[in-house]
Amino acid sequence: MESGPIVRDANRDDVMAVCRFGEEHVRAHYAPLIGDEEAARQVRMWWNTANIAGAVARGEVVIAEDGGRPAGVGQRGLDGGEHVIRKLYTLPRYRGLGSRLLEVLIGRLPADAGRVYAEHLVADERAGAFFEREGFTVERVEPSGVVRRVRGR
Repeated sequence: MESGPIVRDANRDDVMAVCRFGEEHVRAHYAPLIGDEEAARQVRMWWNTANIAGAVARGEVVIAEDGGRPAGVGQRGLDGGEHVIRKLYTLPRYRGLGSRLLEVLIGRLPADAGRVYAEHLVADERAGAFFEREGFTVERVEPSGVVRRVRGR
């Protein structure tokens, strides 16, 4: 019997695997949407060792593993005093796993967190559809092309 991916908190031994996941999969996802150069820049900015190691140390990263390999990654954090889903990516063959990662991330929020935000690029229509299905509504669209969505807990 196959159980599928296991979602768990990332630990420091996962940092390099999470960084590689970003380089291999997130970059390829964004390249058709924002171009190769900008996709590479985004990965350098947000999927680097220092950024990921810090988020892991703060307990903000969850990883979905299947057979010891990452199938998806999620990260939450704070923007000012607001709770934000910073990363939520799965490999294409793991449809449905994003919902599990999202619920684990939301479940890690403090009990008094009344809402959570998620951001995605306007060009990423799949992300927009996903967050809409998950109960997020558009709060605003930034001039930079980022959509900010909100969901009550």
